[in-house]
Amino acid sequence: MKQLHHTQFIVRDYECDMQGIVNNSVYQNYLEHARHQFLHSRGLDFAATTFQGINLVVIRAELDYKRSLRSNDEFYVETRVERESKLKFAFYQHIYRSNDKQLMLKAKVTITSTTPEGRPIVFKEAERLLDRTSDNI
Repeated sequence: MKQLHHTQFIVRDYECDMQGIVNNSVYQNYLEHARHQFLHSRGLDFAATTFQGINLVVIRAELDYKRSLRSNDEFYVETRVERESKLKFAFYQHIYRSNDKQLMLKAKVTITSTTPEGRPIVFKEAERLLDRTSDNI
């Protein structure tokens, strides 16, 4: 079984809404940053890939909110990836509050690769996402 990549975070005050909980849209920022960290852990750089003319784009995001994070909560995102087709990969991500390991959110984010003009393209370096069974956690 593949080990999961972990990315640590802490909730900042401005990420919370009037109810005192993290705004639902902010979770997508957390997930995106964790995906970029995952890519980096596999020797891939999101910005460099884009500069080379390959856009990695989200085509579907499924988020199941379980509980709410609050200001100063420490938490982490677990990330793993699976190939769905020649052009698509699914990132499975879970957010856990650090102090009690409580599941806060489950997500499946599907990405594909395109040219800058939006045409599908095979991202040959994507095999790096799948070929390792451990990370620097």
